Amino acid sequence: MCLHPLLDFIDGNFALSNASPSYYYEGRCPQSGHLLRLPRTPLVEAIALSLMQQLATDNLYSLEGKMYGVLLVELPNSEQRILKAFSGLLNGCSVVEGWVPPIPGREEVALEEAQTLAELEAIKQELIHLKQLPQRQDYETLSREFEQQLQAMSDRHRDCKHQRQQKRQQLYETLAGEALTIALEQLDEESRQQGIERRQLKRQQNEVLQPLQQLIAAADTRIGQLKQQRKLLSRQLQAQMHAAYTVMNFFGQSRSLQQLMPRGLPTGTGDCCAPKLLHYAATNNLKPLAMAEFWWGSSAADQDKIPGKFYGACAERCQPLMGFLLSGLSNSPTSPSREEVTLPIIYKDEWLIVVNKPAGLLSVPGRYFDSQDSVLGRLRNLFTDGILLNAVHRLDQDTSGILVLARDRQTHRQLSIQFQQQQVHKVYEALLSGIVSTDRGVIELPLWGNPDNRPYQQVDWQRGKPSITHFQAIAREGNYTRVEFKPLTGRTHQLRVHAADSQGLGKPILGDRLYGCGAVTKRLYLHARQLCFQHPQLGDPLQLQVTTPF
Repeated sequence: MCLHPLLDFIDGNFALSNASPSYYYEGRCPQSGHLLRLPRTPLVEAIALSLMQQLATDNLYSLEGKMYGVLLVELPNSEQRILKAFSGLLNGCSVVEGWVPPIPGREEVALEEAQTLAELEAIKQELIHLKQLPQRQDYETLSREFEQQLQAMSDRHRDCKHQRQQKRQQLYETLAGEALTIALEQLDEESRQQGIERRQLKRQQNEVLQPLQQLIAAADTRIGQLKQQRKLLSRQLQAQMHAAYTVMNFFGQSRSLQQLMPRGLPTGTGDCCAPKLLHYAATNNLKPLAMAEFWWGSSAADQDKIPGKFYGACAERCQPLMGFLLSGLSNSPTSPSREEVTLPIIYKDEWLIVVNKPAGLLSVPGRYFDSQDSVLGRLRNLFTDGILLNAVHRLDQDTSGILVLARDRQTHRQLSIQFQQQQVHKVYEALLSGIVSTDRGVIELPLWGNPDNRPYQQVDWQRGKPSITHFQAIAREGNYTRVEFKPLTGRTHQLRVHAADSQGLGKPILGDRLYGCGAVTKRLYLHARQLCFQHPQLGDPLQLQVTTPF
């Protein structure tokens, strides 16, 4: 057994083994469907903090932000040791002494990867060139100039028209017969000449701008083609890598990433800390006891990662693999406990279930639902009578409050229509990080989700969809403002953006690291407090309300 990535055995400096775990890595066994769990304990967190102190002594680790992980394992002789891993590359290297090596397979596609990356870089450079064509700026400049000329001409022609109308009135009062006819004809000729003048300027505008428009349109068409080519190349490389990457679980079973998730996985899957650590432990007969992952180094704005903060399994890359990777662990529970599946149910009948969702829990599982904890998953485990159960709407994972689920298709369809047609009265309560001087008002901003920066939503007046929120400041507490939100639309992150954006209230919700609140808090201070709608089967108004927990 190769032990070079193992640190020294655990000594008495970490006397925390009896404390409760703060997080569980979990997934369902693909064969049995049982929930398997690996804790993040205070002991392993203390070990991770010790590793952070080591990283802090070397500036190289601070230049490039990435996830790091430690795995507490038990050797066959019952000794405990620590494995450590980094995500992706460390200072450009995949193999570094003292760290867990990468999952096997990357070397098999190294040549194809290098070729594809070179092609992608060439595409990137061409895209940059096409987006920065000087003709785009020429078009904008000339277009503005022509618009200014046309506006000035319109203003002048409007004044001339007004003067001609006054002259005509005077002519009718002072002239008659042929003299009146000649004078009126002169005014009409002046009007015709001004029409000709406008048409000539419009023709000149078209002659100058049309070639630029055609060139820009051709560039935009090429940009679209390049983006499609880039997507195809990325998918091809991703498929090759996922077919080559092979991971092992604690049953001794080996599977490629492609076999595990034939529908596809994001680029970079298999290079994260957790899969590397668990695969290494499984292949070297090491029993995992606890694991912790944390971010270290700089953090780009779109990463929203805090150095030294612990994070769970990433939803898109690691979580889908957890069920397989944890399979075979003898210390994993065989089934979820009742505490894991119960939720505060505030209303229930034969058609509906309404819960008070806690902060930090998904409303519904993501793409890989078999291994993600959620309200829907817990309720399906609790109500095993075979009925259909679907969430009618969504709350962000970090938002708490009222969530409605339908128990049959007809109820789900009818309630969904009420939400879509804005027939549902929704009230949220939030604590904003700062003082809002306005007592009440309406926020209307177009929101757009940049596909290259998900899940971040931004105000975009060209591409955004309309979003409307009524707000009222209900209390000012120190340097915070307690606000009541009544959204009329239901855009993703609508209230968070309306609170944080300078065109809205300009004060982010407390605990919202994604939209600018730097305060370290235990949760996002946003709560769905009240929901009113017509019962889809009984026809009576249903008014639901829960207490705000902050």
